[in-house]
Amino acid sequence: MSEWKTYRLGDLCSRIKSGKGIPASEVSTTGEYPVIGGNGIRGYTNTSNFNGVCAVVGRQGAYCGNVRFFSGEAYMTEHAVVIVGNELADTRYLAYLLSIMQLGHLSAQSAQPGLSVQTLSKLSINIPDISTQRRIAGILGSLDDKIELNRRINANLETQAQALFRSWFVDFEPFRDGPFVDSELGKIPQGWKVGTASEFYKNITIGKTPPRKEHQWFSKNSHDIVWVSIADMGNCGLSICNSSEYLTPEAIKKFNICIVPVNTVLLSFKLTIGRVAIADKELATNEAIAHFHTRHNTLEYTYLALKNYEFSSLGSTSSIATAVNSRIIKSMPWMMPSDDVLNQFHNVLSPIFNGIRNNIQEITRLSALRDTLLPKLMTREISC
Repeated sequence: MSEWKTYRLGDLCSRIKSGKGIPASEVSTTGEYPVIGGNGIRGYTNTSNFNGVCAVVGRQGAYCGNVRFFSGEAYMTEHAVVIVGNELADTRYLAYLLSIMQLGHLSAQSAQPGLSVQTLSKLSINIPDISTQRRIAGILGSLDDKIELNRRINANLETQAQALFRSWFVDFEPFRDGPFVDSELGKIPQGWKVGTASEFYKNITIGKTPPRKEHQWFSKNSHDIVWVSIADMGNCGLSICNSSEYLTPEAIKKFNICIVPVNTVLLSFKLTIGRVAIADKELATNEAIAHFHTRHNTLEYTYLALKNYEFSSLGSTSSIATAVNSRIIKSMPWMMPSDDVLNQFHNVLSPIFNGIRNNIQEITRLSALRDTLLPKLMTREISC
């Protein structure tokens, strides 16, 4: 069995150093290299200050102590500590080990608010020999590599779906040879309709939150009712079947909280407007999320139409985040193609959506397996 030894983190690193600040004017949505801070990629730029593999540790704010593994060339900002192992430590292994050590509490030991390089360097950690580290990192890394591959496949599939939507319903390419009619939204193919969202979705419902001070209604038990928040929607991808918080059955009954069926399209409309996801199981949401109940042939169209909707056009004040409410969502202008076109679009898009959903389900299973194995491997509860 491998012998485990205790070291200071600084003695295991060929590099443990904060990144450098970068002017906001040099960060954009395009560029050759990602700009990485404490919470991952915050944009792109055409310069870099790191190339290789490293563990990235967030050092300030809400993401203080967050850890992720990175491989490639990037610009690391001052909000990230870059850690590279030496001959005693595998870098990916260090990333996994640090990710379960709850580093955020160490910020109190720094002279300045946040997590300092000096504090991290003094951190005491217990690790096996380098070959065992590499085996452990290989096991966990193979799971993360498959998760990342699925995410890239899904991003490509959704790009294809978006391109088809714009071709059919923005540029009207398949219908250019047919007759068009005038509408409130401009010229549309004959047989299509324009109205308000509530005219086409007869049951647009809104979520609800029980009184926050009454803790008995909230749960961390995954056997209770999934209760989706905007943050959950930001992490889920196209479909969602889980959440970071749950409601008890008693809460659902007492507060008459709506349970939405599978294939309901969810839309965030408060604070963070325009996040869209499809319910992959029966669930509930908070009051910042609207539910578009779809027919079998409108699912893909509804999801993509909401993803492409210009929500800025709905605001009546200088702040779109406070201007939009449930009444405005129900009355927003909406174009609905004919049933024949919706059926055709559904037949073309459903295989793409099913592929994305299958990949998300596999990501969920692999993530759960990784999260189960990670602490057990790091604490020698199981060996490899």
